[in-house]
Amino acid sequence: MSRAVTTARLRIPPPRVGWLRAAAAVLLSAAGIWLMGLVWFAEQIPRNSETHPGPTDAIVVLTGGSERIVTGVGLLGRGVAHKLLVSGVHQGVDMGDLLRLLKLPPGHLECCIVLGYAAGDTVGNAAETAAWMRAEGYRSLRLVTANYHMRRSLLEFQMTMPDIQIVPHPVVPDTVRLDGWWQWRGTASLIVGEYNKFLVTAMRYWLARTFGPAGIA
Repeated sequence: MSRAVTTARLRIPPPRVGWLRAAAAVLLSAAGIWLMGLVWFAEQIPRNSETHPGPTDAIVVLTGGSERIVTGVGLLGRGVAHKLLVSGVHQGVDMGDLLRLLKLPPGHLECCIVLGYAAGDTVGNAAETAAWMRAEGYRSLRLVTANYHMRRSLLEFQMTMPDIQIVPHPVVPDTVRLDGWWQWRGTASLIVGEYNKFLVTAMRYWLARTFGPAGIA
């Protein structure tokens, strides 16, 4: 055996080393794609509350901040919808508590506000809203939630109610600092967490579109 052949064989990395390098390359590529997606997701978060001006049958507010409820009640007061559903209300909270929170007089728009207690997360919000929309015979809704939560919420609602027109109405919390968001620990943590949840929802949405409801069962 020639010395050149022996040297060439010595340069071939062991199978385990080659496998580790390949795995590292895949992980680095996946991390790069994830990071680019995160930047895209953060840039797509609405910076204002501009929305479609036309009326809808209903307004749906997802709990998670008093600004959302204030916005929803304000829209209802302007007559942009017939009724308002507040989805995901904690057990034990009644209409009187809600009106006191909003500093509104008893009976103010009470006839047109419905409190939903069945939802514990965004998936539950969509299911609770779908059942309520069917019961009311409504065909369109204005979805009120935080701007960082809107994209995921829309996907969940579209999966659950593909035949319903959904108009997004994002609320912009003062505590979420989107300009230079990576510099603010609280905002960065919020956006990263929401982005990861969005990826899971997007995968479920793709499976539902590709394979039907059985694809996400």
